[in-house]
Amino acid sequence: MLKIPQSLYDALIAHARRDLPNEACGYLGGTATGEERRVNAHFPLTNVDASPEHFGFDPAEQFAAMKAASAQGGRLIVCYHSHPATPARPSEEDIRLAYDPNISYLIVSLAAAEPVVKAFRIQKGAVEAESIEVTT
Repeated sequence: MLKIPQSLYDALIAHARRDLPNEACGYLGGTATGEERRVNAHFPLTNVDASPEHFGFDPAEQFAAMKAASAQGGRLIVCYHSHPATPARPSEEDIRLAYDPNISYLIVSLAAAEPVVKAFRIQKGAVEAESIEVTT
């Protein structure tokens, strides 16, 4: 279960819209206990690929996000990106590049009139949907 405060949920959708027509990308920080992950920080990053079909992180921004999450008493628990014109499901490339089995992968789809946000756990190529609870 991924628990995300409404304000951070809205911020990541705003980031996805702002980066159109390209994919947006970033991290969410927080704490993880067992199967529950609680988000408490949003770290929007630059898509250095500037592409509507894939994304790449700036290593300096990644490191800064990791340090900031740690300074807030947590760690990076979600890697997110947007799909400007396709559904909120991991592509073959997303699955292949999902190297960390300890984080959740979240996709914001802007293919429909209303954004669709879904989370996944990806381990050794196996994709499992993860539930999201937006909290107040």
